[in-house]
Amino acid sequence: MPFPFHIDILDLIFKGILIGIFVSAPMGPVGILCVQRTLNKGRWYGFVTGVGAAISDIIYALITGFGMSFVMDLITNPKNLFILKITGSTLLLLFGIYCFMSNPTKNMHISGNKKGTLIYNGVTAFWVTFLNPLIIFLFMVLFAQFSFVIPDHPLEMSIGYLSIICGAILWWFGLTWLIDKIRGQFDNKGIIIINKIIGCLVIIISLIILIGTVFNLYTFHY
Repeated sequence: MPFPFHIDILDLIFKGILIGIFVSAPMGPVGILCVQRTLNKGRWYGFVTGVGAAISDIIYALITGFGMSFVMDLITNPKNLFILKITGSTLLLLFGIYCFMSNPTKNMHISGNKKGTLIYNGVTAFWVTFLNPLIIFLFMVLFAQFSFVIPDHPLEMSIGYLSIICGAILWWFGLTWLIDKIRGQFDNKGIIIINKIIGCLVIIISLIILIGTVFNLYTFHY
């Protein structure tokens, strides 16, 4: 029986997981909400907050992917693709610098101690994320940089999108586990430190991709 996939599916899964982590990791409003709920209510309340955010993210990922699939002919030209990847790497670098320099606790909303249901915590996190459509621009940068959108391959792309949500859930699971373990030492300063670490990692990865693209040492393929 022939293998049903026409592209490197493991490569696509790896890219999807990375995209899911990249989108979830910065300490924005929902990230801080997840941390606060983990500290105030317990690990699983923080985790379902992350799951709610991940469901919102996948909706925006689908919107972005379907939109980009209509302009893929424009970037199949090697010169256009090179320019797009350079632009994407630069924007990703600027995003990393912004994460490193920003103080996510400055205008944060304080989560109360009233637990509510797990469903309530997940739904509220979904809306906090969904009401921030600027996430689309981050998806556009990541999709372009990783050459993630592959038109006319619905089965493979379905697996790719599932990989994004798996990457996001993996991040929220790991974050809430870590905070639950060190909850006695964790405060607003801890949120800032995590954000700076994330910013540093994004900067390093974007520089590696940017340099590799410029010297044609690091390429993504369909």
